[in-house]
Amino acid sequence: MTPPAAETQPVRALFLDVGGVLLTNGWDRHARRLAANEFGLDLEELEERHHMTFDAYERGALSLDEYLNRVVFHGPRHFTREAFSAFMFARSEAHEDMIGLVRDLRTAHGLRVAAVSNEGRELMLYRIRMFRLAEFVDAFLASSFIGHRKPELAIYRMALDVMQVPPEQIVYLDDREMFVQLARELGIRSIHHASTAATRAALTSLGLRSGNGVEPAGPRSP
Repeated sequence: MTPPAAETQPVRALFLDVGGVLLTNGWDRHARRLAANEFGLDLEELEERHHMTFDAYERGALSLDEYLNRVVFHGPRHFTREAFSAFMFARSEAHEDMIGLVRDLRTAHGLRVAAVSNEGRELMLYRIRMFRLAEFVDAFLASSFIGHRKPELAIYRMALDVMQVPPEQIVYLDDREMFVQLARELGIRSIHHASTAATRAALTSLGLRSGNGVEPAGPRSP
C-alpha cells in the first residue's frame, strides 16, 4: 500500500528553532553592536574576531571563556569577564506569545517538541533555565551539544533519530528561510516564521489549532 502523502499525515512532533522563534537571538549583530558601545570596543575588530571564532563555539569546540579570550579579552580591559558575560546573557528575551502558543499546542495535541538550534553551550543552558524551556521542550538538539550546526543536514537527521517520529509527521519552525528549505529536503513540513499570527495561521492549516488562550511564560530568576 502506498503511504499517505505528507500533507494528510497527522502531526505528532514540532521541531523549532530557539533564537528568532521562542526567544530573541542571544548574541547577534545587534547585540554585539550594543556591547561595543557599552564597553568601548572596536566594533570592526569585534566582528572580525567573532566571525573567525563563533562557529567553533557553537559547535561546542570552545567554551564561552575560550570564545571571550579570543574575541574580547585578548588584551587588557577596564571591565571584568563577569560583567561582559552578564551583558551577553541579558540580550536574551522571551517571545512570550510564541512560547505560549507552543505550550498550548503541545498540550492540545499531545505533541513531542524538539529544539533544533545553533547555540553555544553556556548561552543555551542559561536560556533553558531562565525561560523554563525544559517544561515544554522534550529534547534539545543544540549545535554545541551534538557537534553539528545548521546548515548541516546532520543536525536534522539527529533530531529525527532522537525523536523517533517520521519526517512527514513533523512540522518545523524557523525564522531563517535557508534552514526551512533544508528541513523540507528531508520531507519535514516547515514554516518560515515571520510573526506569531502568520505562524499560528499556518499551523492551523495543518490541523494544529490552539486553545482559546495561550499561557505566556516569561523569565524567572536563575
